[in-house]
Amino acid sequence: MFKSISSNSLLIFVLLLVNSVNAQSIKKDSTNVETLEEVIVTATRTKRLISTLPLPAKVVLKKEIKDINSVRLSDILNEQTGLITVPKFGVEGIQLQGLDSQYILILIDGVPLIARTAGSLDLSRVTVGNIKKIEIIKGASSSLYGNEALGGVVNIITEDPKNGFNADIQFRSSSFNTQDLSSNINHKGDKLGVQFFVNRFSSSGYDLVSSDLINTVEPFYNFTFNTKLNYKFTENTNLTSSIRYYYQNQDNIQQNNDTEPTIFKGESKINEWNTLIKLEHQFNKKWKSYLEFYATEYNANEFLNDENGSLFSENEFKQRLIRPEFRSTYLLSDKTTFVGGIGLTNELLKRNDFFKNPEFNSPYIYLQYDSNITDRLNILLGARFDSHSEYSSQLSPKAAIRYKINDKISIKSSLGYGFKTPDFRQLYFDFTNATVGYTVLGYNAVTTRIPELDANGELISIEVPLSEFENNLKAESSVGFNFGIDYNPLSNVKLNLNIFRNDIKNLIDTRVIARKTSGQNVFSYYNINRVYTQGLELNSSYKINNNLTISGGYQLLYAKDKDVENAFKNGEVFARLTPNSPSFKLSKSDYFGLLNRARHMANFKIFYDIPKIGLSTNIRGTYRSKYDNTSFNTYNINGNTVFDNNGNPYLDKYDDFINSYSIWDFAINKTILSDYKLGFGVDNVFDFKDPQNISNIAGRILYINTKINF
Repeated sequence: MFKSISSNSLLIFVLLLVNSVNAQSIKKDSTNVETLEEVIVTATRTKRLISTLPLPAKVVLKKEIKDINSVRLSDILNEQTGLITVPKFGVEGIQLQGLDSQYILILIDGVPLIARTAGSLDLSRVTVGNIKKIEIIKGASSSLYGNEALGGVVNIITEDPKNGFNADIQFRSSSFNTQDLSSNINHKGDKLGVQFFVNRFSSSGYDLVSSDLINTVEPFYNFTFNTKLNYKFTENTNLTSSIRYYYQNQDNIQQNNDTEPTIFKGESKINEWNTLIKLEHQFNKKWKSYLEFYATEYNANEFLNDENGSLFSENEFKQRLIRPEFRSTYLLSDKTTFVGGIGLTNELLKRNDFFKNPEFNSPYIYLQYDSNITDRLNILLGARFDSHSEYSSQLSPKAAIRYKINDKISIKSSLGYGFKTPDFRQLYFDFTNATVGYTVLGYNAVTTRIPELDANGELISIEVPLSEFENNLKAESSVGFNFGIDYNPLSNVKLNLNIFRNDIKNLIDTRVIARKTSGQNVFSYYNINRVYTQGLELNSSYKINNNLTISGGYQLLYAKDKDVENAFKNGEVFARLTPNSPSFKLSKSDYFGLLNRARHMANFKIFYDIPKIGLSTNIRGTYRSKYDNTSFNTYNINGNTVFDNNGNPYLDKYDDFINSYSIWDFAINKTILSDYKLGFGVDNVFDFKDPQNISNIAGRILYINTKINF
C-alpha cells in the first residue's frame, strides 16, 4: 500500500495555494526570459556550443531539472535517450548505449565519484538541488578521462556563486513518507563568492513482494552538504574550492534461504567526502593553466545481528582517491586550440572481505588538438597515456570530425579507444556469503586461497587449474564508433540521428572455479573476448512557440557476444520448449543477446509554460521493450554456472522475458510573486509495477513541492 503524503505537508501546500489566490499582482519569473545557451565543457575540456560539437552529447539544463521536480539523479537520466537505470545488488547504476554502469564514468564538477558495488555507482547518492546542468558524453572518452570512461561520461555540474545575496528553501513530500528538504545560500562580492547547499532526504521504504519477510527497500535517511568558494586574486587569477559531504543511515535486514527463514537485523551507514581545490591563471590571450588537487574518501559500515541480538556479520568498506592534475589550454589561433594535462591518481582500499589492502598508482598525460580547419570543418584529435602499478600501460587515442554541409545539415563522426582496468573487487575479493555459503575470490587471491580451502577439507573439486591464474587479469578495452547527422529544417525544429557501435575485448566475467563440500560454489573472474553493442539513436525537438515544446527520442540496440553468436550460426545451440520435450537446433536469428538489454527504448516530453500567470506544466513518458528474465534455472557448462530456462546457457527468443512497459509522469508548477513556487505531480501515473523482476519501480508516486526564494 502506498503511504499518503503527510498532513503537515498538505497543510503547507493548501496555505500557500490560498495565498496565491489572494495575490493581487504577479511578477514575471526571471527564469522565463533567460537565454539558455547549451554550452558544454566535458567533451573537450573547453567551452563549446553543443551544436558545434563533433561528438554525440546531451546537456540537461537546470530549467528542465526544476520543471520536472526531480530530487535524485536517476530521475533525470532515465528520461534521456539511450540511458536507463538498472538495479544490481541493491544499487541503481546507469546503462548507456547498452554498456553497463561499470563502463560509465560519473563526475561531479569534472572529478570522479568512487565506491562502486559490483561495478555500479549508486546514483541515489547524488541529489539535484544544487545542480546547474548535466553533461552526457556518449562513446569512448578515455582519451581525456582514462579509466572507467570506456562507454561515456556523465558530468554533474553544480552551481557557482552568483553576484549579490540570494537564498532559497525547497521541500518535497511524496508517497512512502518520502521527504526531501534542501536549501541554497549564495553570496558573491567583488572578490569572494560563497555558495552553500544542504539537503536531507528520507523515506520509509517500500515492499513489492509480500511473500517474503523483508522490504524491497528498507527505511533510510541521508544528508548532503556542499559548499563552493570562489576567490578572485586578480583579473587573471582565480581560486575555486569545494567540499561535499554525504551521510546515509539505512536499516539492514536480511533473511536466509532455509525452509523456516531466519531474520537478521542490523544497520548500514555511509560516510563520504569530496574536496577540490583549483587555481586557474590566464597568462595572456592565448595561454591559460589550471592546477587541481582532488581528494575523496568513502566509508561504508554494516552489521547484522541474529535473532538473539548477537553479532552475526560485520563488513567495512573504505576507499580513498587522491588526484593532483596540471592542465593548460593554448589558443594557437581563433580557430585552433590545444589542451594538455598531466596528473597522478592514487587509490587505496581497505575492506575486511579482501585478500589484502591494495593500493594503485597511475600517472597519466594527455593532449588534444581541436581546430576549425574551415568555417565548415572541425577536427578533434586526442590521446592519453596511462601507466599503472598493477596492469600494463594504456594508450587511448580518439578522433572526431564535423562537417557543416549547409545551414540546415551537419554530419559528424568519432572513433575512440576506451579502457577499464580490473577493479579492487575483481583482483582482491575474498568473500563468503554468511547466509548462503558461496565464496567469491578475486583473481589475485585464487592461487593462495584455493590451496588453503582444499587443505581445510572445504572443497570437493577444483574446476579450473591454478595455472590459469599465473598471468595478470587484463584490462577491458573497447573501440567505439559514432556517426551522426544533425538536421534543422526550420529554426524551431531539431532532428538528430546517431549510429553507434562498441567492440569490447577482454571483458571480465565470473565463472565457477571450485565446488565446496557444502554444495555451494567458489567463483572468480576471468577475461572473455568479443562482445559488442550497436544500434542507433533518434532525437527530435519541435518548439511550437516560446511556451510549448515537444521532444522525443528512440534507441534501437543490439548487444551480443560474438562467440555465442557464432555458436548459434554454426548450429551448436539447442533448446526445448518444455523440460520433457525434445531439443531442436537454433539458428543465428534466434540469439537475442546479452542479459538485461532491451531492443527498443523511447521517451516523449511535452513542456508548456504560461509566463503571464507563472504556470508551467509537463508530461513525460518512457518506454522499454521486453528484455531477459534473469531468474533462470542454474545450468552448468564447461565449469561455468549460467542461467537459463530452456536447456541452453544463452538468451534466445524461446526464453522467458520481462514484458515491455512504459512510465508516464506529470508535473505542474505555479510561481507566485516571483518568490514562491508551488508544485504538484504524479510519477508513474498508471501505477506500473513488476514485483518479481523490477525492484527500482515502486509504483505510483504522488508529491507536492514548495519553494521559497529570499
